Amino acid sequence: MAVDIGLEGGTREAIPIDFVDAADFEAYAARLPERTRAFARACGFESKPGQSLLAPGGDGALERVLFGVEAQGARSRDPFLAGKLATLLPPGVYRFDRAPSDPAAAALAFLLSRYRFSRYLQPKTERARLCAPEGVDAARLARIVRAVVLGRDLVNTPANDLGPEALAAAALELAGRHGAQSRVVVGEALLAGNFPLIHAVGRASAQAPRLVDFVHGPEDAMKVTLVGKGVCFDTGGLDIKPSSGMLPMKKDMGGAAVALSLASMLLEGEVPVRLRVILPIVENSLSACAYRPGDIYPSRKGLSVEIGNTDAEGRLVLADALALACEDEPDLLFDFATLTGAARVALGPELPPFYTGCDALAQEIASAGDAAGDPVWRMPLWDGYDSGLEGKISDVVNVTSNGMAGSITAALFLRRFVAKPERWAHFDVYCWNPSTKSGRPEGGDIQAARLLYDLIEARAAGRSAP
Repeated sequence: MAVDIGLEGGTREAIPIDFVDAADFEAYAARLPERTRAFARACGFESKPGQSLLAPGGDGALERVLFGVEAQGARSRDPFLAGKLATLLPPGVYRFDRAPSDPAAAALAFLLSRYRFSRYLQPKTERARLCAPEGVDAARLARIVRAVVLGRDLVNTPANDLGPEALAAAALELAGRHGAQSRVVVGEALLAGNFPLIHAVGRASAQAPRLVDFVHGPEDAMKVTLVGKGVCFDTGGLDIKPSSGMLPMKKDMGGAAVALSLASMLLEGEVPVRLRVILPIVENSLSACAYRPGDIYPSRKGLSVEIGNTDAEGRLVLADALALACEDEPDLLFDFATLTGAARVALGPELPPFYTGCDALAQEIASAGDAAGDPVWRMPLWDGYDSGLEGKISDVVNVTSNGMAGSITAALFLRRFVAKPERWAHFDVYCWNPSTKSGRPEGGDIQAARLLYDLIEARAAGRSAP
């Protein structure tokens, strides 16, 4: 996969960028040429966070960039603040001269801010490029950016070009590139293979539902399994969404995109794990054979599931996929899904909730998220709400009747299909930026993958140590 991430080898000819804060600006400015100090005064540059100055040299060409950052010890620090540089600088090659406190985070923010979804656009002008900062693992940084670009492109692609066939092909391409063993179960074969819920949700689409399953790594390594919701478009089914709710539903396969993005990081980084990726891939459409409210279906785990609402389809396809994942008894099981609007009401688009049955794993996830600038927030698997999923004529219903605590009850539904919740975490991701922020352009995005890359890499290193 050729992706221009905009990362260069070191070169002294690159235009320097100096990161300065208001507290030390005067001492820093005293070392600048007088013409630069005069230019800064004339422009009113005060080194406020996010403020920039493009300082010309004697010949009028851009000589140096000054960029304001938060002072050390500031109450709030944006690790991605440096991403602003990628969109304000003219084309050219730049390097960090007076480096920020975290060069790796600043470089990552810069590179992620360069992203554009350009599949349907005419070629644009050249953009600013960055030299790899000294002391930063440039190869690791590049593989993270490539993986995020892969995931963002998948989320941004409309459903007419990314239906179940195309999403499955993207997953198989990644698997094939790294020599993973893969299989695809399609259409009626889902029933023969005991994936009745995946089949029920996707059978109304013109493109048959399917399950992609690939494995890579030695059998005696730590087993890590990723499950991603791959609903390529969600009409809501017979409980149809209004047009405003349906408009962004090309992103409803964001969970699959997160799983593939994380898998790409792990595979390219050759992390020593037994990696398995399971993607239930469907389109939730309407037709004469669409599944209905009130229908009852078996599940792979053996529980009968009553359909309370056809717009709660993601948890159904995940149920069969999670049951399959648990048959292999993984050491770590993570699932990702754009599952509930309730999660966005609770925490907004930037902070995905996650659920797990293990306090230690929860702390590990939260700490990794803070360190990586990839924030998540633990929500409770509150057992008091679990009884609301009990069916009167089935083992379980896919929604509760009161409509409250929607993200929690969705997680509780999934937990019923997980054999060992202490090894599992569910991420209710949004995978969309409503507006552009540093490092996070408007549109599709990948959440939780970077933090889990760090976590899994650390776990694998600890396991392989003597």
